[in-house]
Parts: sequence; C-alpha cells; structure tokens
Amino acid sequence: MTSKQWLVEDFEAGDLPLASGETLYSARLRYHRIGELNAPKDNLVLLPTYYGGAAVGNYPWVRENSPLDPERYCIVIPSLLGAGESSSPSNTSGQQGGPGFPAVSLCDNVMLQKRLVEEVFGDARIALVMGWSMGGMQALQWGCLFPEQVHSVLATCCTARCYPHNQVFLEGVKAALTCDQSFENGHYRKPPERGLRAFARVYAGWAYSQAFFRNELWRDLGFNAIEELLQFWEQDHLGQDANDLLTVLNTWQSGDISDNPAFCKDYEAALSAITMPTCIMPGTTDLYFTEEDASEDGRRMPGAKIEPLNSDWGHIAGGAGREAASHDRILAAARALLSGQAS
Repeated sequence: MTSKQWLVEDFEAGDLPLASGETLYSARLRYHRIGELNAPKDNLVLLPTYYGGAAVGNYPWVRENSPLDPERYCIVIPSLLGAGESSSPSNTSGQQGGPGFPAVSLCDNVMLQKRLVEEVFGDARIALVMGWSMGGMQALQWGCLFPEQVHSVLATCCTARCYPHNQVFLEGVKAALTCDQSFENGHYRKPPERGLRAFARVYAGWAYSQAFFRNELWRDLGFNAIEELLQFWEQDHLGQDANDLLTVLNTWQSGDISDNPAFCKDYEAALSAITMPTCIMPGTTDLYFTEEDASEDGRRMPGAKIEPLNSDWGHIAGGAGREAASHDRILAAARALLSGQAS
C-alpha cells in the first residue's frame, strides 16, 4: 500500500489555438498526479478522463495491487477541456463562458496534454496511456500522433472515431437536454433540471446492455428497482453543468483521430501509425462503441491486440472499478503492457 497522495494541480497554458481556428483564452488544464518522475524520465503514465467523469473516476485503476503503482510510476490524470475541471463553460468568465465556449476537438485536448508533458514533465517518455470511452479515444490519439514517445496504449470500450450510430445516440441525449424550455440556448438563468433529468434517463438506457436489465444486474449496485438506478443517474446529472455536458459531447461526436493536420482525415494512415504495443478492449455488449467497430479499428493498428470484455454491463464494463471481472481483466492487460509482454 503506497503512502503517496494524489496532488491536484493546474497547468496554465495561456491563449490556446484550437483546431476550429478559434482561440481559447487563458486555457487551463487541471491534472491529478501521484508518484514521481524517475531520472530517465520513462515512467510516466497518462489516464485521460471520460465523458461526464471527473479525474477521481480513474482513481480505482491506481488502488492496492494495481500494476499502476505510484511507487514505480508517475501517474497523471489530465481532465478533458469542457468537463468542469479544466477550462470549461461553467468556470470561464466573459464572452467564452457558458454557450460562448469554443468547440474543442480530440486533438486539441491531446495537444494541450502534450504541452503539459513537455513543460512540466520534461517531455518524458510515456510508459502507458490508458483510458475508457473518451479517455480511450484520447489514448489512441496520443498513439498515432506521438508513436516515438508513447511506449504502449490501452483503450477500453471506445473506437478511434465516433461512428454514425454513435453520433445518432448522442443526438438523442442532446435533444433530451436542449428541449427543456429553461435551457434557453445555453443562456439558462438556473439549471435546466427537466432537461438534465431527461438526459440522464435516456443515457442510462444506452450505458448498460439489454442483458444488464434483463438479468437485474442493477441489484449488484445496491438498487432494489430500475427506478432507483434511474434516480441515481438523475442526481448525478443534476450535479453537472448543461453547457459542460454539451461541449464535451461535441468533442466526442466529432471525434476522429485522423482529423488534424498530421493526417488530414486519412483514417487509415492514423490507424496505421499506432505501431506500439496496444490493447483494444471493446465491450461485447456495448451499444454505441460497438465490439465490431472497435475490433475493425484494432485490426488496422499494426501494434494492436484485441481482447473483448465479455460482460453484460454494456459500455460501463470498461470503466475503472465499475464491474469487478472487467476491472481485473483491464488491469491484467495494463500489467502485461507495462512489463513488455503480450497481453
């Protein structure tokens, strides 16, 4: 058991040019860190955050008996732009606050993280970049843009771009939120509670699988009825900012690791650039980052192995500490990558 503690720090990046051509003024990247960088600067581990999740949501990957050992690795969790911790609609003042916050791409996030690594961590070699959902998309973006710096990649329940059906799913939850009259095109004077509740209920039906509900696996989470699970989702989303949710949803919906100057939307070239040892772990019952799409992406990455998470928990299976069996398999894959073995 490590005695080391998580530290929460901010990287002040100044005015940040974005892929859209806009500039995010006084950009700030919040990150959580535990462990120390070694002298060779080759023990850095990045755990980018997922949609709707704070950095603490990745902490379970770093608990006792994990291969992500703070006594051995310097572990950093960079928070997504727009998600409420780093620069976001909810914490930005002036014209870029609220609905005026500029569109942020997957590449914008990773390029800002690259600056963090350069300026704070001496451009360290990255032993592993690992993430779930949008965190996994960022991990794959790191892999294709910086193959000489990234030693290994682990991506759970994600794809390298947002496929069409995934985009349609997101249109549905977006509509549920923005149809609330009190949303007022993002200029709400109080939280659009009805929209946030609707967003949560619609999303819950996609996050888990049909088998999860049929087999009453929600009981494993301590709920006595589906309605209790839905109310839990409502309360979680009532604590989030609507403009933050929509900003990061746009990042996800437009996500494509080839949509940047390095690859100019040549998706095959971007996938082919991921040559380092990589583990793709799709959920077999994931309803939007489907096993078929993720596996097809993985087959076009020269360094990738595909290890499906056989689980009835749907998309949720890939998250840190969400489902015990999948959590253990994910950490086993991380251990194999960090030890240089085939997973």
